Amino acid sequence: MKKPIYLLAGLLLLSTTLLGWGFWGHQRINHMAVFCLPPEMVGFYKKNIDFVTEHAVDPDKRRYSDKEEAPRHYIDIDHFGTHPFDSMPIAWKEAAAKYTEDTLKAYGIVPWHIQIMLSRLTEAFKNKEEDQILKMSAELGHYIADAHVPLHTTENYNGQMSNQKGIHGFWESRLPELYGEEYDFFVGRAVYIKHPLEESWKIIRESNAALDSVLKFEADLNSRFAEDKKYTYEQRGKNNVKIYSEAYSKAYNEMLSGMVERRMRAATLAVASYWYTAWVNAGQPSLGDKENATQLDSLRSQIRREEAKMKQDRIDGVVKGHEE
Repeated sequence: MKKPIYLLAGLLLLSTTLLGWGFWGHQRINHMAVFCLPPEMVGFYKKNIDFVTEHAVDPDKRRYSDKEEAPRHYIDIDHFGTHPFDSMPIAWKEAAAKYTEDTLKAYGIVPWHIQIMLSRLTEAFKNKEEDQILKMSAELGHYIADAHVPLHTTENYNGQMSNQKGIHGFWESRLPELYGEEYDFFVGRAVYIKHPLEESWKIIRESNAALDSVLKFEADLNSRFAEDKKYTYEQRGKNNVKIYSEAYSKAYNEMLSGMVERRMRAATLAVASYWYTAWVNAGQPSLGDKENATQLDSLRSQIRREEAKMKQDRIDGVVKGHEE
């Protein structure tokens, strides 16, 4: 996909600060994951790269119409104690028995939902349902990418508990918008994941380990910047939008020493590896044996109908966690 499309998407979503990486990040991660796949898969995915790129953001579109959607994007692991990774069972049944399903859903379920989506993608491969392979691939990529965001692992997801409100969109939307075209997304070949659920928890641990730096560096920077230097206003369509200034963004990006790029690179390889794992677990079926244009046209039509219905059925206040 060409640069102007990615940039436009990033600009449009900048103000929607709490929806994962924003359009730019999610679409770029899925797009570049295609090039990590083995020869047996890459031809099929390259042929359909526009679909897995475009629909990387579908889960975010559902957040305001589906009460079940929001918790699938994060886990507030710090809610569960000082050393939560020592006390939280990684399997859903054991975790639900310990904390109750309602509690888990209240504080996020992203590692377990990745497991569900992996299973759905595996079944689509087994059945050679190429439209569903692409749909599940696009959406699985979204949740994996979200798991790589440090602020998706904390109750303080937007700095609202530390007087840093807005940091969520700053870290995962503003910085990629400014510097993402310089990132190196050629991250190597996908690998088979023997224990996907354990791998999902490993991703969460790594994201959470970076959280202190995300918050501390911005707090330190804020203490050295005057308000009129921290923010600026830019015309975005018909609106004059308050955003973090380029000077402030540059200073924060330098303090992070490439953290955003590293997390996006890790997400790109992880997405490809989960796709590859589903394909292997399905018996490595051949792909692209039949013309799927009609199937994809039908799927696109179905998605457009669902989106139209979502706009009609938008539920005010449905996003109960990680809302703006």
